[in-house]
Amino acid sequence: MPKVLLPIGDGTEVLDTMYPIFRLPEDGFEVVVAGPEARYYHGVMHEIPPNEPIPWDITREQPAYYVKATVAFRDVEPADYAGLFLSGGRAPEYLRYDQDLLRITRHFFEAKKPVAIVCHGVEIAAAAGVLQGRTLTTVAKCALDITQVGGKYVDRPCVVDGHLVSARTWHDNTELLKQFIRLLKART
Repeated sequence: MPKVLLPIGDGTEVLDTMYPIFRLPEDGFEVVVAGPEARYYHGVMHEIPPNEPIPWDITREQPAYYVKATVAFRDVEPADYAGLFLSGGRAPEYLRYDQDLLRITRHFFEAKKPVAIVCHGVEIAAAAGVLQGRTLTTVAKCALDITQVGGKYVDRPCVVDGHLVSARTWHDNTELLKQFIRLLKART
């Protein structure tokens, strides 16, 4: 089975993360979850709660499922993987400083392997310096992460730019995975 790498950390958004974990094997791809260390990580759920007495301007975060990383970033050999899936949540805010993860991310762009990015996952790609001249979408509050590094932000559910596919939030998972799987199958 071709392998897809899915980096996570504490604060990973569970819908961004769990959907590809279960969906990709249905099409013959093994998902390998990686983290700063091989251990369990705290997943979170983000939503703007409906019908709150005081409305929320941003998403509220609350604990969700734990997700286990089976390999540490430092031990990942990116050449062994067919694709990369950068999920969102709060995790990318600190994962983008991990030099091993940035090395891994650059490999996928240099080799033009399929990369999927949803929501805050764009922060990792931006920190890796691989978005210049690329067109992407993300959650609107992360548009600056694209434009600051020379990319173009568009507000659409899903955008394909060569080997890169991006989506705004977990609400766009269906189209994101459909396009990512198409790219993976074309590559493998």
